[in-house]
Amino acid sequence: MSLEQLNAYCVSKLEALRNKGVLKGSEKVIARIVAPEWIKKGWLPDAKEDKDTGPRYFLVGDDHPYLLMNSNSYLGLSLHPDVIAAEEKGVRNFGAGPGAVRFISGTYAPHIELEKRLAAFHQRESAMIYSAAYAAVMGVLPALTHEETLIVSDALNHSSIINAIRLSRPAQKAIYKHLDMAELEHILSTYASAPQTGAAPIRRVLVITDGIFSMRGDHAPLNTLVEICRKYEQHFAEGIITIVDDSHGVGAFGETGRGSEEYTQCKVDILIATLGKALGVNGGYIAASKPVIDYLREISPFYVYSNPITPSEALAAKKSLDILESSEGLARLNKIRTLTARFESGITDLGFETISGKHPVTPLVVRDSQKTARLIQHLFKNRILATGLNYPVVPQGEEEIRFQINANHTTYDIDEVLRVLGDFTD
Repeated sequence: MSLEQLNAYCVSKLEALRNKGVLKGSEKVIARIVAPEWIKKGWLPDAKEDKDTGPRYFLVGDDHPYLLMNSNSYLGLSLHPDVIAAEEKGVRNFGAGPGAVRFISGTYAPHIELEKRLAAFHQRESAMIYSAAYAAVMGVLPALTHEETLIVSDALNHSSIINAIRLSRPAQKAIYKHLDMAELEHILSTYASAPQTGAAPIRRVLVITDGIFSMRGDHAPLNTLVEICRKYEQHFAEGIITIVDDSHGVGAFGETGRGSEEYTQCKVDILIATLGKALGVNGGYIAASKPVIDYLREISPFYVYSNPITPSEALAAKKSLDILESSEGLARLNKIRTLTARFESGITDLGFETISGKHPVTPLVVRDSQKTARLIQHLFKNRILATGLNYPVVPQGEEEIRFQINANHTTYDIDEVLRVLGDFTD
């Protein structure tokens, strides 16, 4: 009886989403991938000259090949033969799964090796792996929040940050307009000048932002943010802790792929990122000081009570880092920069609106839900997979199609998408 009532409730909510035009609907299921020989052999064509195509994707029940333009695998490493070989070797040596959480019997040598490598990559004392970047954000913020904490957040921060703040239940929270450093400073100065007395004075401040904002491809000005925070930290007994979730930045942004910190030439106190985007594998992590990491290992429930990524995934991620830090990695970074510039210029030439930037997320801003849906359908009919973003994923009036360039794309692929966009009539 109760389940019948719950079923009715769920059906009504789904219908409401459908009527608003924001229902995601059924997922497209990828059945297989056909990669060209240059990918299978680990060869990287020149982004300016190659005429070959990149990989093509086949959906269940559909024999037509599709061009994938909505993958987070920016460096194309999920199909790299060396990364695949590293994961296969890990499975043979360690089995398919860890079998337990870390503090019981789920910690394997590859986990420790990867954590040390991540810490060194980001020039931090220590690092720890979570099952996902979402879990990392959810595991970090509540653990660092107490009854005298203020959390300050960018208005367009990722869902994981929004939900982590809710879970943290800080004494106070404040939201500044997207990238508005003047408003951030106003918030901090207001709390800094307020009397720190009463039942819940603010003793600790956490300022958290995305590094790359995944719906727009723009980045946080971390250098300015940190400078402002340092200006006011002496007004709070436990200072101001700066935190960035750079899941879309690491491996895809900055001269050597070290993300928003590298691009802005500035380090924050705590870095959160993922292994599941540019590095092409799975899992999330944080890099920080050793005391912070040691503390989180003891009390962060998303770490303590969840199985880690598999040992084989850890080995694959470590191999991805090897590639990123090699000449091949630099070539892949250069390729996505070149292709992104080509695509962005092409969108503008066609009369579409975009948000200019050097990150491989290239939004086509539509500003209308129904037109976004029609354009997505047009792309799909022409065998191109892309993602339309509507409210509440993005604010009303900022509906868009998010294209994501990666190193397995070719100039032919980019030009094909531009050709299809040029054929669209509304």
